Amino acid sequence: MYTKQDIINGLIQIGVKPTDTLMVHSSMKAVGQVEGGADTVLDAFIQYMKEGLLIFPTHTWEQMNDEYNIFDPKTEPSCVGILTNLFRIRPGVIRSLHPTHSVAALGKDAKDYISGDDQFDTPCARNGCWGKLYDRKAKVLFLGCSLKKNTFLHGVEEWHQIPNRLMEKPRNLKVVKEDGKIIDRPLRGHHSTVGDVSQNYDKMLEPFISLGIAKQGLIGDAESVLCDVVGMAELTSKLLKKDPQLFDDGSPVPVEWYQNTNE
Repeated sequence: MYTKQDIINGLIQIGVKPTDTLMVHSSMKAVGQVEGGADTVLDAFIQYMKEGLLIFPTHTWEQMNDEYNIFDPKTEPSCVGILTNLFRIRPGVIRSLHPTHSVAALGKDAKDYISGDDQFDTPCARNGCWGKLYDRKAKVLFLGCSLKKNTFLHGVEEWHQIPNRLMEKPRNLKVVKEDGKIIDRPLRGHHSTVGDVSQNYDKMLEPFISLGIAKQGLIGDAESVLCDVVGMAELTSKLLKKDPQLFDDGSPVPVEWYQNTNE
């Protein structure tokens, strides 16, 4: 059974620094047996990252629709796992106001980081929380889950205006602001006629590892990957310019495409 210190040691070994901006996609089940369970895992992250900015996605895309359309950040559960739901209610944690792709943050500059997320009509706007990861030279940790969970790559596709990625017509969503006022937030959610393209994002693992953009390691039992956001964005951008339909299927990225990235 793992202890809090074991989880901290795993963070150190994979390359997380206490001063980092760190986004965590997670599978608690993959971590295995921990003394105190999921709360101990969060305690470890919070203690280790106390000088940085710790972020978990608190997405609600699974349940928000034209009928169930009012997002209240204080009460709406996340659809992306137990750690995200426990984190969002921790003391000091603040949640952004994006109706489908909110994040929860704790630490340095958290308020500034989450601000303005109710202003955008797409899931991963360049000036929203996902774009700010690039500006902050953040890292993304995939704790026991694959790069199929890489929401940041949705952002890179969105910023390059890759066709066939967003709904043509917005959903009529609403957001409960801090003062209780409810505002309209029409949103064009993710949609593609070729299916869920995020299921093909894990094809980037090999290129990321090959170029040192990602590092693999164990945290508890969880096979994990730590990725550099700037590196992910720059390589993925180059590949999308070569092939805008890069993620339409799961075929491997040709090795020569990323070993000769200056072409």
